[in-house]
Amino acid sequence: MSRFFATGSDSESEESSSADEITPKPSGTTFTKQSLLLSDDEEDTKRVVRSVKDKRFEELTNLIKTIRNAMKIRDMAKCLEEFEQLCRAFLKSKTVVDKEGVPKFYIRLLADLEDYLNQLWEDKEGKKKMNKNNAKALSTLRQKIRKYNRDYETEIASYKENPEQSAEEEEEKDGVESGSSLESEDETGEEGGVSAKSFMKKKPASEPAPEASKFLKAATGEDESESDDEEDDEDWDSDSVGSSSESEDEGTSASVAMLFLKKDSNKEKATSDRRKDPRTKRPKKKERIEEEEIEEEGAEAESGEWRKVKGGVPLVKEKPKMFAKGTEINTAVVVKKLNEILQARGKKGTDRAAQIELLHALAAISNENNLGEGILVKIKFNIIASLYDYNPNLAAFMKAEMWKKCLGCIEELLDILFENNNIFIGENIAEDSENLAISDQQPFRVRGCILTLVERMDEEFTKIMQNTDPHSQEYVDNLKDEARVCGIIDRLLQYLEMKGSTEEVCRVYLRRIMHTYYKFDYKAHRRSLGLQGETKSEQDQEESEGEDSAVIMDRLCKFIYAKDRTDRIRTCAILCHIYHHALHSRWYQARDLMLMSHLQDNIQHADPPVQILYNRTMVQLGICAFRQGMIKDAHNALLDIQSSGRAKELLGQGLLMRNMQDRNAEQEKIEKRRQVPFHMHINLELLECVYLVSAMLLEIPYMAAHEFDARRRMISKQFHHQLRVGERQPLLGPPESMREHVVAASKAMKMGDWRTCHSFIINEKMNSKVWDLFPEAQRVREMLVRKIQEESLRTYLFTYSSVYDSISMETLSEMFELELPTVHSIISKMIINEELMASLDQPTQMVVMHRTEPTSLQNMALQLAEKLGGLVENNERVFDLKQGVYGGYFNRDQKGGYQQKQGYQRDQKGGYQQKQNYQRGGYRNQNQGSY
Repeated sequence: MSRFFATGSDSESEESSSADEITPKPSGTTFTKQSLLLSDDEEDTKRVVRSVKDKRFEELTNLIKTIRNAMKIRDMAKCLEEFEQLCRAFLKSKTVVDKEGVPKFYIRLLADLEDYLNQLWEDKEGKKKMNKNNAKALSTLRQKIRKYNRDYETEIASYKENPEQSAEEEEEKDGVESGSSLESEDETGEEGGVSAKSFMKKKPASEPAPEASKFLKAATGEDESESDDEEDDEDWDSDSVGSSSESEDEGTSASVAMLFLKKDSNKEKATSDRRKDPRTKRPKKKERIEEEEIEEEGAEAESGEWRKVKGGVPLVKEKPKMFAKGTEINTAVVVKKLNEILQARGKKGTDRAAQIELLHALAAISNENNLGEGILVKIKFNIIASLYDYNPNLAAFMKAEMWKKCLGCIEELLDILFENNNIFIGENIAEDSENLAISDQQPFRVRGCILTLVERMDEEFTKIMQNTDPHSQEYVDNLKDEARVCGIIDRLLQYLEMKGSTEEVCRVYLRRIMHTYYKFDYKAHRRSLGLQGETKSEQDQEESEGEDSAVIMDRLCKFIYAKDRTDRIRTCAILCHIYHHALHSRWYQARDLMLMSHLQDNIQHADPPVQILYNRTMVQLGICAFRQGMIKDAHNALLDIQSSGRAKELLGQGLLMRNMQDRNAEQEKIEKRRQVPFHMHINLELLECVYLVSAMLLEIPYMAAHEFDARRRMISKQFHHQLRVGERQPLLGPPESMREHVVAASKAMKMGDWRTCHSFIINEKMNSKVWDLFPEAQRVREMLVRKIQEESLRTYLFTYSSVYDSISMETLSEMFELELPTVHSIISKMIINEELMASLDQPTQMVVMHRTEPTSLQNMALQLAEKLGGLVENNERVFDLKQGVYGGYFNRDQKGGYQQKQGYQRDQKGGYQQKQNYQRGGYRNQNQGSY
């Protein structure tokens, strides 16, 4: 249609626009001369002027569609790329957003994408199957979306509270936008005409519809299909560009004569009247849903049965009625309803959350009708059991909401049991013999075990701590719940001491011990040092006046030692007791208890959690010995754990990646469940440092004493490995890591330079990494300095004794800054143990060397003689093998004679060896005589 005709009246423009839409598109791609000539005019006429808002929102919706498609196929790389483009596009449309507000479809995508990414992140199996690019993109996109969503927290929260309402508002806005896009072109569209977008969407693709009557059929069919399609419109999608381009194609390819024909306006009005605007359709749909709900509620009120739930979007419904109207509510009716609810437990398709709500409702009903505490206790037992069953997977941990509910229910149950002494509970009570009704003669009898519920609660708490990021605030918040857990265990302990059996008391005592043994009692420590000053608050004063953890542990453990009949509980109690002693530097009590228990003899037959506890106890025992200055005991206690190279795994503080291929997924899950929560970990760097320093203080003097001994054995393989690694480095710079500090200190000690050794072991870096972590850090540092001085003195005497004829003890005392009695004591021990061939001259305070140690040349000659002797012996063995072993009687006699001769040669060899030893001894005696 040319520009000349565009200046006509409104009715003409309406008729012409509708004619353009109705014109059928001829098959094929043949173009007439007239259509080619008029195509430019048609494009000018059909061009739609759109607002900036429409353009920007269309760009956003297209990007959102691409992201949703990528989400469906799990293409994380595409999601990341499109999300970055979406952020840039949203930044461009900032002016529009400031005027109109953040569109709902954008908030909806942000919420859905974050939930989708969290779901993928928790799916461990799915993450393993991802390729490298997708896994990397998932991690990057998750971080970006979490950071990006902080600016829209309120909008996302409001959307998540009522997602259905948000979707409906979005659809309404979508309808408004599609209608407003045609206002500039067609003013009469709001009265009864249909928009180009909705028309193009709803028109059947199979029918070309060349006549107006066909359009009437399409319009009537549209009413039926519209209600089904309107739920699929999720975004603010304005397809006016697509519809205009399609209509242009239709117009240009149609015959020219059809463009100028006048249409019947009555037919057009009839068509437009039949088409309904989607905005007018939605309220009807809502009314229909409401009517159906009212009918269902009426039918339910009459029948009193369960409501049938339809699939699809969950609607906000009233809570189902537990009992029909007029039912007399008594104990039997409530028990029957309780059994009906419990019958669905564990079945496929059961809504566990709804089951918990029903049980809560049943408990409220029993309270309202005063049915007694017996039925309430039974319902509480089942509520707690249902909360535990909420996660069907054993490895999964409870969500925060369920965990809080569980703690609250157990506390309420304990309140009821403490308030009513006439309630007896136990696993041995049969269901038939339960007494739940109120009676003056008989007490309540309820089947159930409160101890089992508390033990399961304790296990769930451990699982929550295992599955929480230890470096997050969430871990700290969860750890605050340990006070509630310990409070529940203490109350149960009091209850079972009154009414429980000995076995149950031992079990609950062990639970209390497991929450106490690894904690350092700072209050008792301050009291023992006499540092307890004025407390700041009444709560601090109450805590300081409370019972020491050592007294509590002693009382609980001794009860278990006396009363327990199972080896496992007693073993765990002994190990926890030793750990607690060692943690508080009670070395002799811890050592004696470990030696008396003989646990080291059969611990390999225990289950893995007990073995992990044993390893933790031995490590703590070794660290305690180190703090007390018992270097050899510390080294022996830590040797097994550190020499294995798997300290992290043996202590239950993580899995080693190098062993991942040796275990399958099931074994990995089992081992992860055995891990110790982060707040109970032992610092592995501190452990390794203590071990290496102990090995250094033992190994360096030993190496100096046996420098030329070919049969010298290694005390610590790991320490020698670190020394070799240090020697291999082509460029030696200042030490950085803890291991490098120990290696550098060892080299200084080997030369007898104790000051350099001291500076490498005790400095600011090592203090912050290791030594400041001890409770009495200053005392440990003083002990270390003392040990370094003493061992450096021993090393110096071993290394340089051959140089001196005699040396003054006062000189040694000044060199190593030790007291004269200490120097005298160290040298006396070395002489008594025959480590140093010397004697003490008391008047002059001198150490006189006896020169019995051979020189380096003499040592090398002795080593050569020993090696030559070994070579001769090997040569004789080879010669024996090369002698032919022939069959026959005479050969046997010859062989026997040869063997006798061989024995004679061996006798000669023995004489040679004796002669050699005699010569050595004579040489030494000669040397002694010459001096």
